[in-house]
Amino acid sequence: MLFKELNLIEPILKALDTEGYTTPTPIQEQSIPVVLQGRDLLGCAQTGTGKTAAFAIPMLQLLDASKKANPAQKGIRALILTPTRELAIQIDESFAAYGKHLNLKHLVIFGGVSQVPQTNALRNGVDILIATPGRLLDLVDQRFINLANIEWFVLDEADRMLDMGFIHDVKKVVTRIPAKRQTLFFSATMPTEIAKLSNTILSNPVKVEVTPVSSTAETIQQSIFFVEKENKKHLLIHLLKDAAIKSVLVFTRTKHGADKVVKELSRAGVSAEAIHGNKSQNARQRALGNFKSGATRVLVATDIAARGIDVDNLSHVINFELPNVPETYVHRIGRTGRAGASGIAFSFCDMEEKEFLRDIQKLIAAQVPVVTEHPYAMDETSTYKALPQKPVQRHYNERRSFRGDDPRRYSGNQQSGRNK
Repeated sequence: MLFKELNLIEPILKALDTEGYTTPTPIQEQSIPVVLQGRDLLGCAQTGTGKTAAFAIPMLQLLDASKKANPAQKGIRALILTPTRELAIQIDESFAAYGKHLNLKHLVIFGGVSQVPQTNALRNGVDILIATPGRLLDLVDQRFINLANIEWFVLDEADRMLDMGFIHDVKKVVTRIPAKRQTLFFSATMPTEIAKLSNTILSNPVKVEVTPVSSTAETIQQSIFFVEKENKKHLLIHLLKDAAIKSVLVFTRTKHGADKVVKELSRAGVSAEAIHGNKSQNARQRALGNFKSGATRVLVATDIAARGIDVDNLSHVINFELPNVPETYVHRIGRTGRAGASGIAFSFCDMEEKEFLRDIQKLIAAQVPVVTEHPYAMDETSTYKALPQKPVQRHYNERRSFRGDDPRRYSGNQQSGRNK
């Protein structure tokens, strides 16, 4: 199926063509007709499946038709609630791209920066508001924002809202918007509390589930490297000697850990920057911009960025530390292999993290293949294997071994992992 077969208006098709989009992803193909019909939607899809376009494209079309039918109607008509600043900015950029030929105003608001530019923009009138919960409620309480005219409400990354402790703020927002509205609810996983929330805010929804809950994209080639904690930095530097890894997103569990990895990489001559909650919004945006442009080869992030970074053609994600919440693993590696593209996810696992690995493999219902041939391999008794250096160097200098187009390139290592 093509986008032009989804009954989209010409201005949107023109914008999609400019972006180089002709074929919708499965969630877009299934969701767009449902939203255009005015139905509530429950979208259960892993990160990287293209769900932003799945709601942005039909909402733009509905808003455009409504505005032409009622040109005198004022106020914010559509609200998209999202957990992080980075994700809010990405969604705003998507609305700008798909709606470039429409006479609709959109604005993104989030905390961590001065509210003055945001409140000034609100005075000029806004049709679509993309917001994080805290700043939204703050500006509502200050009476800069009136939610009385909301007709379309999107709750994006609902499970992430729960993880970050925003679920009560979400419930507050729901009480302040009209009961008569169209609601679109998206979540990569469906824990019990999120399922209960969806039941309270959706009205006879159509459920769209393009992949099993908590699954990882089939296009992502995953590998585990068992390594002692103190040697993780050496293994990372070793892997980055491969020129085929042009850009990589590295995840740590803590802000301090992210900064420490950046320092180690910088000492090794690898350009790297960190992005986490202690960084100012300007610093985070600058680091993300440098990473997208290629000026920075490695971006080291905490989980605040796990769902807010959308980089075209990102080939590699490395879990420097395994997350202690298994769903977070799905979100992290979903930064690569997006919208059907191939990707590679490497994960480092020390002795203390083996329990995390078991939880992850239980969640995704799969065994992650183990790479045994690396200089810092850890055996079952936490000692190191004496590995010949030349074969290891050949193994990692062969660029195609990282491409992900032929899983048999790690066949020996994978088999070893399965037998453990």
